[in-house]
Formats: sequence, C-alpha cells, structure tokens
Amino acid sequence: MAPSPRPNPRRGKRKSAPRKTRRKKPLQDIGSVETAAHALREGKPVIVKNGREIVIAYAMETMSDAALKAARKTIRTLRLVLTHARARTLKIRLYTPEVVALPLEAKAKVEQLRAIADPTADLAAPMKGPFEAERAKLPGGFAAAIKLAKLSGLLPAVVAARIPKAAKSLAGVEAKAIADYEQSAARTLKIVTRARVPLEGAEKTELVAFRSADGGPEHYAIVIAAPPRSEAVLTRLHSECFTGDLLGSLKCDCGPQLRGAIDAIAKNGGGVLLYLAQEGRGIGLINKLRAYQLQDQGFDTLEANERLGFEADERLYGVAAKMLKLLGYDTVRLMTNNPDKVSALARYGVTVAERVPHTFPTNAHNENYIATKARAGHLF
Repeated sequence: MAPSPRPNPRRGKRKSAPRKTRRKKPLQDIGSVETAAHALREGKPVIVKNGREIVIAYAMETMSDAALKAARKTIRTLRLVLTHARARTLKIRLYTPEVVALPLEAKAKVEQLRAIADPTADLAAPMKGPFEAERAKLPGGFAAAIKLAKLSGLLPAVVAARIPKAAKSLAGVEAKAIADYEQSAARTLKIVTRARVPLEGAEKTELVAFRSADGGPEHYAIVIAAPPRSEAVLTRLHSECFTGDLLGSLKCDCGPQLRGAIDAIAKNGGGVLLYLAQEGRGIGLINKLRAYQLQDQGFDTLEANERLGFEADERLYGVAAKMLKLLGYDTVRLMTNNPDKVSALARYGVTVAERVPHTFPTNAHNENYIATKARAGHLF
C-alpha cells in the first residue's frame, strides 16, 4: 500500500466550501405572512425585512393613538404610506414607485391620518392637503407592508419607518415572502375533502374543498356530472360574493351568474364551477362595503376601488389554475365576459379552447355596474 502523502506545511489550510443556505419552504414563508397579517389586524406593529433593511409598520386602519404616541417616542421618521391609486385621488405627486410616503405632522392624531387613508371620510373631512410626498428612494419594506395590509383585508395604508434593529417580540416577515405569497398559496394548495352534494337541477354534483398551507380561506369546486378529463371542460370562475350569492343583492349580477352557471353546466352535460375566496374583486367584504358607500356618493365600481387605494381588479388566478390541475383538467371552455380571465388562465398553463358568453338581464340597481364593466373591457 502506498504511504499517505505527508502534509505540506507551506500550504495553507484548505478552505471548506461555503455551505449553501437552505431556502425557506413555502410553508414557512406562508406561516410568517399569515402571522404578520394577523398582527396587523390586531393593531400590532410588524417587522418587514428586506435584506439588511428593517422596517416597522402599523396598519392605519387598526392603529391606536396610544400606539402612535409610543412609536413617536422611539422613532423620529414615521411616514404615512399610501398606494399610488389613493395618492392620485388626493392629488399627490408620484415621485416614488409603487407607493408614496408622507411625513407625519408632529401633532397629527390617528383619526386625522385615517381620514387621509379612508375615502369614506372624504365628505366629512374634505379639506386635506396639499401634501408633499417624499422624493428620495423609499425602503422596499414600505411597499411590502402595503401589500401585507391588502392581504389582511385592511385599507392599503400603513404608518412605517426604517429602524436599525428589530424587537424580537414583534412578528417578523421577509418582504420576499409577502411578494411571493399568492404563488406560495397556489403551490401548496391541496384537496382537503370531497363529497356528493346534489343540487337543484344538478343532482350529480360533487363539492371539492381546497386549502393551502396558510390554513384558509378555503376555495371550492362544484363538479357537475364528472366531466371527462380528455375534453375541454365547460368552466366558470366565480369569485365569492356574500351580498349577491347569499343575500340576493341587486347591486351586482353575481347571484344570477352563479345560479345561471350551475344551470348552464348541468344542461351542457357536465362541467366545473370554481368558487374562489376573492370577495369584491380581491379586496375583501369590508372594503367592498366601503366601495358601496362611495358608489352611493356617485362613483362607479372602478373609481371607488381606486379611491380606496386598490387597483381596479386585485384578483389573481394562480389558485384557480392549480385547482383545475388538481382536478385533472388543463383545457377549458371558459364561461366569462371578461377577456382578462382568459389571458390570466393562459399565463398559468391552462388552455382556454373557447370563451363562452355569460350574460344576464340588468335591473335598475346594477345598470351602472354593468355599464362600468363594459367600459373596462368586458364583452356583452
């Protein structure tokens, strides 16, 4: 056996290869986002990390005067952060991408700040501004905190500041985890259970429940007559609408679209209706009710959403595509008047073989709502 080579004292010690950092699992990412969102809803501050940058953020909707007073004792550079949509309503110049930041006046109280963020207070407190937004580059955590507020179902407005270090007692979340939340939710989506639920006019129906790693809210599929997977399946994507689906509200066409889709699918011989937890085009029920208040003041649906600080449509369709794939369908005949739904499913790998129109008569309460949809590009 050959002798082992003797170590050369002139050679330095061999450097070990750097260890590869393990990327967080989607479950961990979703868990941190969910924890932070819950903290915002409770009125607690959260820490948003973006590399070495650390931001503390409070949801404007749930922040208290006591919390603002306590924050002012330790943080000098608090800012009110708003979306571009809300800023446009307030005639604020957009110097920075994604969001704008307004310096807080020394004596400003939460009620005054909330009046800037909440458009339902515009008539009660019309004298606002003029506002001078920050022009310097903003911390990336500001925009992430705004998105976290949206995910929390709150008004998209936060009081935030960059800080040198984070308190261990506060909920912390990475900005990237917030940015990737919807994709992580879709990626971790699973079928939880399924059961036969005969419906009026569609007795051969199965209800399939889906849940992602964040623990909810759940999405559902109404599968009628077990359509074959080898053909383009007649499909409807329906965003939940508490007021229209359950209460029969006349302000929208959601109730007739839901029941009409089930009837049409049954008469077709089978198909799938996805019931998505995306109330109010993705802004949530409470914000939708705020939008209704603004509509009563004369604004249309799209204008109301923008005044609240949201985009015209905040829905994302990765979850819908994943639901279809879990059910075994990758080609659909899509029942919709919205061409954006067609292109959205295509982006997520679902082939739309045909767009099937899905229209219903209007009434005196939803005529403007339907007209606004048409102006936004819906096909009637």
